[in-house]
Amino acid sequence: MSALTPGPTRRTVLTAAGTAGLLFATTGTAAADRRVRLTLPRPTGPHRIGTTSLHLIDHSRRDPWTSPSTPRELMVSLWYPTRNGGGAKLAPWLPPATMALYRQQTAQDLQTSLDNVDFPQTHARQNGPVDARRRRHPVVLFSPGFRTMRAFGTSLVEDLASHGYVVVTIDHTHEAEIVEFPGRRLELSRQPAKPTDDEYALALRVRRDDTRFVLDTLSARRSLPPGLSASLDLSRVGMFGHSLGGAAAAETMAQDPRILAGVNLDGSVIGPVAKTGLDRPFLLMASAGHGRDNDPTWADFWPRLRGWRRELLLRDSGHQTYTDLAPLAQQLIRRVPMRPEVTAALTNNIGTISANRAIPAQRAYLRAFFDLHLRHRDNHLFSGPSPRYPEIEFIP
Repeated sequence: MSALTPGPTRRTVLTAAGTAGLLFATTGTAAADRRVRLTLPRPTGPHRIGTTSLHLIDHSRRDPWTSPSTPRELMVSLWYPTRNGGGAKLAPWLPPATMALYRQQTAQDLQTSLDNVDFPQTHARQNGPVDARRRRHPVVLFSPGFRTMRAFGTSLVEDLASHGYVVVTIDHTHEAEIVEFPGRRLELSRQPAKPTDDEYALALRVRRDDTRFVLDTLSARRSLPPGLSASLDLSRVGMFGHSLGGAAAAETMAQDPRILAGVNLDGSVIGPVAKTGLDRPFLLMASAGHGRDNDPTWADFWPRLRGWRRELLLRDSGHQTYTDLAPLAQQLIRRVPMRPEVTAALTNNIGTISANRAIPAQRAYLRAFFDLHLRHRDNHLFSGPSPRYPEIEFIP
């Protein structure tokens, strides 16, 4: 598999699929005395947003990663427009027990204390009231990269919700690095250090089935908070994902006609869909050095896309530019002393493009895609290169 194919990682700072083991080094006492507050970019839409988490159990399936096998359990988050905060607090980027373990593991990897680092809050109110005054919202599903937690898509997910979408993010239990269930129960990744092609294929099938179960649950209007069920327009469903999540978006679309449009953010295409293709709109977004010219799975998949299709490239980006790692790592690079080789390793993963440019471009094209194919609103961003986003290259 290529370097851009979804791959495993060991525990790392701001872990996302494909990152190498990174070691930060502090010098002197300045870093320990100064608080480092990490932030995520603000959503750009007109709606305030809320979020809520759901614990789902699929009794029709056995978890393939456990022995003895147990029913498949998932944690998902819904992000949605809300009328006001209702006094609710901002949701944390990671839930409490996950953050405690994540901080501990990361400090071990970094060989330094992270006591002076404040990880970000989201911009969504925890369990904020649903805005019941407005019409139903299109639904978009999100699947993260291999071994990556659903929180790493927050920068993109929040923005879609602020523009009137309900976005559902999925943690794929025992593949994701950490999944926190009610009662602060943690389930950790059970994936091998070096997965085989067959193990990747199994992970893809599990993700496909996870996603279809989540969509079934939404369709049955089960387990949803008051007001949220009535706000879902399940006749307009899309899906996007990063890395293996992008492959999962394509594979799930191929198996489930309810998903009308999909986006693959820099993931190689594997599974049966690589041969069968798709007859519905699909967008491929690549990092620098990736695309049909050097990923044979994209080259083979492209002619099998029989509906609307586009390939875009984000200049000067890395594989992790499509995750929250981009803004958070760049903030750490600026504010935490580290060895030159560590900075180089981080830059290799997130690219040299500023997150202040990369994230607005990603958000704009992702929203324009779903607006076009779920809302039938064309802002003509896909008509050709835009001077507003010179970082985006159209691949013919």
